[in-house]
Amino acid sequence: MDEIKNNQSRALELLAPAGSFEAFKAAVENGADAVYLGGKSFNARASAANFDIEELQKAVRYAHERQAKVYVTVNILIADQEFQELLNYLYTLYEIGVDAVILQDVGVAELIHMILPEMETHASTQMTVNTSWGVQHLESLGFNRVVLARETSAAEMKAIAEQTPLDLEVFVHGALCIGYSGQCLMSSFIGGRSGNRGTCAQPCRMTYQLVNERKENLLIQKSTGEHLLSPRDLNLAEELTVLKQVGVHSLKVEGRMKRPEYVATVIRLYRQAIDRIGVVDRQEGSAAAPLLTPGEHQELLQVFNRDFTSGYFKENLGAELMSYSRPNNRGTRLGRVTRLEAGRLSLKLEAALHPGDGIEFWTGRGREGVTVGLIWKDQIVITEGLPGETVQIEFSGVAQPGDRVFKTNDALLMEKARQSFQEGREQRKSPLALRLSGHEGEKIVFRGHR
Repeated sequence: MDEIKNNQSRALELLAPAGSFEAFKAAVENGADAVYLGGKSFNARASAANFDIEELQKAVRYAHERQAKVYVTVNILIADQEFQELLNYLYTLYEIGVDAVILQDVGVAELIHMILPEMETHASTQMTVNTSWGVQHLESLGFNRVVLARETSAAEMKAIAEQTPLDLEVFVHGALCIGYSGQCLMSSFIGGRSGNRGTCAQPCRMTYQLVNERKENLLIQKSTGEHLLSPRDLNLAEELTVLKQVGVHSLKVEGRMKRPEYVATVIRLYRQAIDRIGVVDRQEGSAAAPLLTPGEHQELLQVFNRDFTSGYFKENLGAELMSYSRPNNRGTRLGRVTRLEAGRLSLKLEAALHPGDGIEFWTGRGREGVTVGLIWKDQIVITEGLPGETVQIEFSGVAQPGDRVFKTNDALLMEKARQSFQEGREQRKSPLALRLSGHEGEKIVFRGHR
């Protein structure tokens, strides 16, 4: 029971995604306590760049030198004919020194506990575990940690944590699935690409219509959008204190398919939020004190969003869970078109604009995106357009006064992210404790350890 109670007092772990070595460095250098990644086989993100054995060795060495951990995803269902290859792979992972493997297949878990009992195993969210009975069963199978299904509420997390000594890990940021974690067969049925084999085609991001028996579109008058199965992105940045209180240990960010700049930005901001929990707790009247500033929340929005949601954390949000109008990055509101004349488009800005920014026009005819080149104000080239100003940019497309404009890529934010993991500029260091001893007439002895 003491072991269960200690779950609530442990430091939170920030767990970052990495689909490439560059994204891996971005995660570590921006404060991740651990990184999860996949090899070239047996992982649920087959379309990511992923890591060969040499890269895995390099990643483990890089992380351990900086006191970070590496968890390797072996989170697909395995066919009988693949077990010999899997065995060789597992032995290699063990020899490399990975800190844990993340599993979906209970047969693989049993195999590991028989042949490599020292290897730490984590139960993937693909196992769809969201009850204390499920977690206790996985405990009996030898698992060290359970990644709870995304559909688990805070109240359910608390009830589970009170019944198990196992580490609990939950997703706090990133893409959501419309189906139950690990139970969606839609991609497999539609296109023969199984999510349980790492090749999900994301059919939930496609367009659909809700029709009656006469094939009449029942939503045509509601203008809700056509992406009827596309959820918003999860964002629990302001719920981290609650997650700690209910007994969650590891905070997982989704995104092995995302670019390194995304990983750098999201991990940096969540690291800041976690580090502020203790400070906020000690402040008077801190119950409603935010962990991130408005500007930092804006960076989370800017780097990628389909609109944000708290998912199932508090309750079933119904339609508020969904992003009906579009399945990809919305960006942030930039302003409106005021005039198009002689190859120059005038914009009334609601946010800052810089050369290199990506912007998108939302019109009655669809959407059109461009990268900003030169910016003018009063016929003078400027390097920054400020909120409230009217500026002009080069534009050869079609736009009308009143069209909304969104910023989908912030050049300065991307550069800030790249600087954090640029080769030769790594900043994360490991603490080194030194002990100096000696006597008169003898050599001084240094002893150090990390």
